[in-house]
Amino acid sequence: MEYNIGDIVKTKKQHPCGSKLWEITRVGVDFKLKCLGCGHVIMVERPKALKMITKKIEKGEK
Repeated sequence: MEYNIGDIVKTKKQHPCGSKLWEITRVGVDFKLKCLGCGHVIMVERPKALKMITKKIEKGEK
């Protein structure tokens, strides 16, 4: 699956704030993800990010 900046994705495990939704802010060798629950930003290497993402959320879907 192809991911772009601004996409909203759902992860397998939830963030400590309780949210499973993240916004992609950087794509490349690493993914930069911003938690939509609390705003925390993480950098994850691409293979690990592809494993933790379960699906891409379409506009209007939650």
